[in-house]
Amino acid sequence: MPHRELLKSSLKRGALMAAANWHVMLVQATGDSLFKVLVAVPIVGGIFLVALVLGTEPVALMSLEWREMAATTVAALLSHPVVLVAFLLAVGVVGVGGSLFVFLLKAGTVAVLVRSEREAEPIEDAPLHIESLVRAGRFSVDFFIEASGRLFPRFARLGLILMAVYGASVAAYLGLVMASRSAGESWGMTALFTAGFVAWITVVNLLYLLTQIVLAADDCTVAAAAPRVIAFLRHERGMVIRVFLVILALVVGATGASFVAAGLLSLIAFVPFVGLAVLPLQLVAWVLRALVFQYIGLTSVGTYVQLYRRFAAQVVEGRLKPASAYPAIVRAG
Repeated sequence: MPHRELLKSSLKRGALMAAANWHVMLVQATGDSLFKVLVAVPIVGGIFLVALVLGTEPVALMSLEWREMAATTVAALLSHPVVLVAFLLAVGVVGVGGSLFVFLLKAGTVAVLVRSEREAEPIEDAPLHIESLVRAGRFSVDFFIEASGRLFPRFARLGLILMAVYGASVAAYLGLVMASRSAGESWGMTALFTAGFVAWITVVNLLYLLTQIVLAADDCTVAAAAPRVIAFLRHERGMVIRVFLVILALVVGATGASFVAAGLLSLIAFVPFVGLAVLPLQLVAWVLRALVFQYIGLTSVGTYVQLYRRFAAQVVEGRLKPASAYPAIVRAG
C-alpha cells in the first residue's frame, strides 16, 4: 500500500477507534482536570503561607501582577526554610499521587484502544455507519478496571522513569542556560537551548507513548517493550514521523482556535447584558477544548496501535527479513 494511502487509512481508523470508545475520552479529560485541580491546591496554599509569613492579606497578594506575585512568593519561601520545605513536600506528594492516578487511568485507556483496534472490523474501508462504529467500541467498566489494575504497575514504573527523565532534562537545560548567561552570551544561545529542550521533550513524549502502546499490546514488561519500540521505529520511522506531523498540525490548529475563541469571549465581556453570558460560555469552551485535545491524543494512540499491530504481524509471519533483528517480538508471536 502506498505511504499516502496507508497514512490516510491509519489516521482514519485511529480517529474512528477514538470515537467508538468515546467513554475513555471523558475519563481522560476528567482525570486530567482533577490532576490540575490537585496540583493547584498546594500552590494556592503556598500563597496563603507566604501571606501569613509576610503579614499581609492573601487576597492582596493574589491581586498582584503574576510576575510580581511569583517573585514575592519565591523570595518569601527562600527566606523561610521551614515554610519552603512544607511547600515542596505538599507539591511533591500531590504531584506524585496525582501522577500515579493519571497513570492508572492511562493504562485502562490504552488497553481499551488496543483491544478495540485489534478486534474491530475494517470500518475505515467501508461506508461509515453508526452501527459499525458502535460495534467497534470495546469499552466496559469491568474491562477498564481489570486492565487498569493489571497494567498499572508497569505504567507506573514507566511513568516514574519519565518523571526522572523530565527532572534530569530540566536540570540540564537550566544548567546550560545559566552557564550561557554567566559567560555573557547572547539571548540567541538561550533560544537555541530552549528550542533543543522542547524538541527533546517532544521526542521523549513520543517514545513514552509508543512504549505504553507496546506494554498494552504485547502485555510485556518495560524492559521487554524497549527493544520492541526501537525495532518498530527502525522499520516504521517514516510512517511514525508522518503521523506525528499530522497530529502536531492538529494540535497547533486546535490551540490557535482556542486562542481565537478566548479572544472573542473577552470581547463579548464588554457588551452590556450580553457580558453576563461570558462565564458559562467560558466554561463550555473550556470543556470543549479539553475534549478536543483528548480526542486528538486518543486518535494518535489508535493510529500508532494500528501501525504497531501491522508491523508486529509482519515480523511474526516472517515477512520482515531478517526476523532475528526483532527476537523479542518473534518470541512473543
